[in-house]
Amino acid sequence: MDDMTENSINEMLRWVISVDRRLIIMESMRKHTVVKASDIAHETTRSTQNISHALKELEERGLIECLTPEKTTWKKYILTDAGKQVMEKLVGTYI
Repeated sequence: MDDMTENSINEMLRWVISVDRRLIIMESMRKHTVVKASDIAHETTRSTQNISHALKELEERGLIECLTPEKTTWKKYILTDAGKQVMEKLVGTYI
């Protein structure tokens, strides 16, 4: 999913903005190159469990990648190329 079409980017954009915790994560990823669930939870009013669930959703859709998959806690995530494409659409309009 590296070279996403305009339609697939827009579809993914709608999916991200349909649940606010996904948007919260994308906003955090705009500020930080690498994120952890606990850091995002600390910056927001969300629980670590809530953020972890959203990170898993974004990872399943190919928007983020876990840098430390062998760990069970304190996992670190970065945007994928697809995630960066969606981020470009989010910036200025949604975040």
